[in-house]
Parts: sequence; C-alpha cells; structure tokens
Amino acid sequence: MSYLFYPGCSMEASALEYKTSMLTVLQMMGAHVEELEDWTCCGASVASVMSDLLGLALPARNLALAQKAGNGAQMLVGCSACFTSFQHTNAAVADPATLGKVNQALEVENLSYSGKVQVRHLLDVLANDFGPEKIAAYMKRPLTGLKVAPYYGCQTVRPYSDFDDGQSPFSMVGIIKALGATVYHHLREAACCGTALLTTKSELGLQIVGEILDAATAADCIAVVCPMCHMNLDAYQDKVSRIHGKPIKIPVLFLPQLIGVAFGLSEKDLLFKRHVVPVEPALAKLAT
Repeated sequence: MSYLFYPGCSMEASALEYKTSMLTVLQMMGAHVEELEDWTCCGASVASVMSDLLGLALPARNLALAQKAGNGAQMLVGCSACFTSFQHTNAAVADPATLGKVNQALEVENLSYSGKVQVRHLLDVLANDFGPEKIAAYMKRPLTGLKVAPYYGCQTVRPYSDFDDGQSPFSMVGIIKALGATVYHHLREAACCGTALLTTKSELGLQIVGEILDAATAADCIAVVCPMCHMNLDAYQDKVSRIHGKPIKIPVLFLPQLIGVAFGLSEKDLLFKRHVVPVEPALAKLAT
C-alpha cells in the first residue's frame, strides 16, 4: 500500500509525536509512505475567514502537487482539520466555475488541479486498508487491562467522512479491541473539542473540554486522531480541574501511539515526554 503523506503544520510542531508514531506503525505494517514534497499550510478553518477563494486555493495547491507527484497514490492526512479542508475543496471544485477560479489562482506556480485526488484520513486507512486483524498480527505487547475511551472529535467523522458514522462513529472500536484493550464508550465520542475557542472564548472552550473529560474520566486513557483535539484535551486539564473543583488527570494518546505500545515500541520512541498529562499511569495498568 502506497500513500503520499501530507503532514500539515501541527504534525511538524505541537503534534510531532503523532507524526512519528503514525509513520512508524505504518512502516512496520509494510506501507510505503512518501511525504508530499514542497507542501504548505492548507489554511485549515482559518483561511476561508479571510477569503473564500484563499480557503480553497491553499488546499488546492497541495492537492495539485499530489496530483502531479502521486502516480495514482492516495493522499494520507492525519490532521482532521486538514482532512476537512481538503475534502471541502474537492467538493467545491466539483463546480466547473469554482474549479476555474481555483486554477486561475494556481497559475502563478504553474500548477493545475483536476479535482480528482483521493484524500484519506489516517483512521480510515488503519480501519479499512489494514483492519483489526492485520494490526493484531504485529502485536507484541497486548494492552490487556487498559480501558480506552475513543474520541473522534467532529471533523474526523463529519461532514465529509464516508468511512464512519458521523453521529455514532465506530472505526476505532475494532482497532482498540484488536490491541487487547477494553473500549470505554461515552456520550462525547463525536462531540467538538472546542477547536480554537480555548484561545478566543476560553470559558466556553474549557466548558466543552470539561464535558468531554468528565464523560471519559472512568477510562484509563483517551485515544484521539486529531492534533487539535489532543492539544485541547491534554493541555488544559489543570484549568478544567480548577473550574470543576476536582482533579482531572487522564492521559490522552494518539491512536498510533497506542498501536505503537502494542507493537513493542518504547516510550522514548513514541515521544510520550511531549505530553502534558503523563502517560505512565495508564501504561502501569497493563497486565504484566
């Protein structure tokens, strides 16, 4: 299986542990992953605030590069905001007039986009190209004794996902079970994490994060597949604890980090030291 990988800005900085664990486990399972050359920021949900055309042209530039270099390979994305940005662009340029405007903007770099590049979220690839059975075949350390709360967030499963249910997502369940862990279901699995509200309207953002953490607090850890979701759920637990008047300390791991633990990768390899909330209490729950 071959993929062109679009990292996006977060996975080069705040979510470097996501990128590292993702590439490592994919390569361990035999995937060929090549990083998209000369990629740039896709604008995520910010660029379109400035200009509708900018919000389409920035992701279209990367899609045009993928089209040029891909030889039919699909473009793999780990960031859910980037995934939504690319899927929104593909939907928009289905209109010939919009595609014409976007390509006019791309002319400055001698690029052109047809609107045909297939964009895949990492969760889709793990759940459907590999699947629980193949993932389990590489397991060296079953996660027996670990209770994992899946958290999809909103942009992973809607509005452009065709691999999962937007209201009741399930694609993490088989993977978590295949790793030997117990799935802890909760009512906030597909709720929004507040995205940038933590910086623009912090009280509201903290309320949203608190509701998710409260819903998952009986689990040993939370599994996520989005850099923004990870940052919000991991970095603000102290502030949420002060608001709620009770301590909240639940480790938040990227799904490929969990897979990496089951594959026998070390805590150092998986960059657990980059987390705000320590991961060690969750790993201590693993059966020996």
